[in-house]
Order: sequence, then structure tokens, then C-alpha cells
Amino acid sequence: MSMRILTHQLAVATTRPIEIIDLTTDVRAWVRDCGVQHGLLTVMSPHTTARITINEREAELQQDMIGWLEQLAPADMPYGHNRAPVDDRLNAHAHLLGLFLNASETIPVSHGELELGGWQSLFFLELDGPRAQREVKLHLLAVE
Repeated sequence: MSMRILTHQLAVATTRPIEIIDLTTDVRAWVRDCGVQHGLLTVMSPHTTARITINEREAELQQDMIGWLEQLAPADMPYGHNRAPVDDRLNAHAHLLGLFLNASETIPVSHGELELGGWQSLFFLELDGPRAQREVKLHLLAVE
């Protein structure tokens, strides 16, 4: 048995301050194109104000998630980080939200498919949008 590591990067553009983007189709397609039958896929956001999560894809639930995040850390609070923003973005709320979310998810690959449950999808969560370009890193550890 041998192992190899395959990597890929997805580009994501966002249009709203908080946005949930389904990556499932693109990630599944890449795994299939790789021809890997078994392994572990890690999907990672290299951004401190964008995260990766697995949850259910249902429009009303996604709106509930966005509303909950907005209430958890409102953008208009007098956060200390916003007094001297690094890139002129008043985004302390996005950094605080990131404390409660994952920067990455690892998903088993079996028989060439992502091992997600019937209701599960893989999402990119923008917490500081809109952003013209965000990255999502894919690392697939293939067992052959």
C-alpha cells in the first residue's frame, strides 16, 4: 500500500457580508477527476474571516444560520479591533465569529466518493464579504 498527496485550490467570490456557498459539487467533481478510490480529503480556508463547515443545504436553514451569526456578533458594535483595522475593513465581528467555526473539515473518501451523510453538504462561510476572491485549499491523502 502506498500513499500520495494531491492538492487543488478553488476560487470563491462572495457578494454579501455573510454568505454560505455550497462547495459540494465542485469538490466531488475534483475527487472523481483525481481517480482516487480511498483516502482522506481536508478542505481548508486560509482566511481568518472565512470558514469551512458541513451542514444541511436548505434555504430557510441557511437564512437562519446567517441571522444567528449576525446576532451572535453584530457588525456595528464598538470592537477594539475596528479602531485600527489592518486593511481598512471593520471586521472584528468576522474574526469573533471565526472563533466558533472550523477553518477546515476532513472527509473520508471511499470508493471514489465523499463520505457525506444524506443531508450533508460542504460549505464555505464568508464572514467578511463581499470579497472578489477567496481561496479554498483541498488536500487529498490517497491510499493506493
